[in-house]
Amino acid sequence: MDKQDLRERIWDALESEGIARFPFPPHGRIPNFAGADDAADRLAETPEWRQAETIKANPDAPQLPVRRKALREGKTLYMAQPRLKSEKPFLELDPAEVRDIDEATTVSGVSKHGVPVGPDGIPEIDLIVSGSVAVTAEGTRIGKGEGYSDLEFAVLREFDLVGDETPTATTVHGIQMVPEAPDPDAHDVPMDLVVSPEGVVRTEAGEKPTGIDWSALSKERIDEIPVLGVIES
Repeated sequence: MDKQDLRERIWDALESEGIARFPFPPHGRIPNFAGADDAADRLAETPEWRQAETIKANPDAPQLPVRRKALREGKTLYMAQPRLKSEKPFLELDPAEVRDIDEATTVSGVSKHGVPVGPDGIPEIDLIVSGSVAVTAEGTRIGKGEGYSDLEFAVLREFDLVGDETPTATTVHGIQMVPEAPDPDAHDVPMDLVVSPEGVVRTEAGEKPTGIDWSALSKERIDEIPVLGVIES
């Protein structure tokens, strides 16, 4: 089974079992699921969450409860601009400045309320939260296949804002937790915490990518992402 086969299997199962939630269909995206709020609550019970002051999170629907909880608990939240195409590729949500947390943490609202920042304007990140299509108990994560989550981590690592010790977490439904997955590529970021509505699995994921895997990027993609040109130069 390759990565796309596994994605299709999980998307089909979420739909056929009635677990998927808006937006529909679950296919082709980080799928939303019944119990996403409970998974966020489980994550918030971990010491990694409690100790974090800065969180970088993905913009997808199943992690919306995570993003809202972060701001409500006074944590500074960072989300990437779509496809990193801005010269300041991240958006900062400062809990002291955001007045409408519900709107600011949505995909459309973050561009209105977030402050664009480059890596040189971001403090060290205390916790990374990612969405997944599938994930193993060993921490191997399968995303939707575009690679931006891993690339965002790599950019932050190039600026020493994350490292091997930075906790990485994903919130998923139990059906997305699989016994095995294809071997990860060198640029794939492993998950230290796999959190479902039922509980938390602590993995032994080990080392994380040390920076940009230039061999995995086409010239066209490098040209489309301004911050890569800054790093490359």
